[in-house]
Amino acid sequence: MVSTPIKILLVEDDELFRLGLRVRLQQETGLEIIAEAEDGETAIELVNQHSLDVVLLDVGLPGIGGIEACQQIKQKYPYLPVLILTSHSQKSLITQLIAAGAQGYCLKGIPAEKLILALRSVATGASWWDETATKEIRSNFTSDSSQIDSENSSKPANPLTQREREILTLLAARKTNQEIALSLYITPGTVRVHVHAILQKLEVSDRSQAVVVALQKRLIN
Repeated sequence: MVSTPIKILLVEDDELFRLGLRVRLQQETGLEIIAEAEDGETAIELVNQHSLDVVLLDVGLPGIGGIEACQQIKQKYPYLPVLILTSHSQKSLITQLIAAGAQGYCLKGIPAEKLILALRSVATGASWWDETATKEIRSNFTSDSSQIDSENSSKPANPLTQREREILTLLAARKTNQEIALSLYITPGTVRVHVHAILQKLEVSDRSQAVVVALQKRLIN
């Protein structure tokens, strides 16, 4: 049985770098470059025109820029994964990427195999943050924990059901829907329903944000 390829929108303003990415990614079985863009505005137009599985987005784009483009894409298509390409990973950038709804980032210059693994991971709904980013994300959100806890003092201590906490714990371990379903002896469709409920309750747009918020609020260990 032939699996459906992962359909990718490639957004990169450096023409030579974009060409190299396109050639390498299209050599990989199961990946397909559906369209390309060199600025944020064009990327948003192409997202509206094509059925996509992942947007691979350079953060340093001309015009509205990669972060704003990511934010606009996620506002309209909250379940379309966006993987950021960047030359650096300062804490301030990571915080902006989380706020914009990105599923993670890859540093330019990483081995092609690692970028391909990242693309496949975010296409299944997982996030892709390296160890440094994960520490910085936790540090950033924990530093504001007292204020946020105070603002939410009138809300229930934990709005999640036991099943939702189990699923969220597995999401934090980067498990896919299929892996969660096998672990909990439920169907992938049931997992998707629970994930949707989790996103609604935590008022976030994607799984990675749900994990960060849940850790910050100590909803899961």
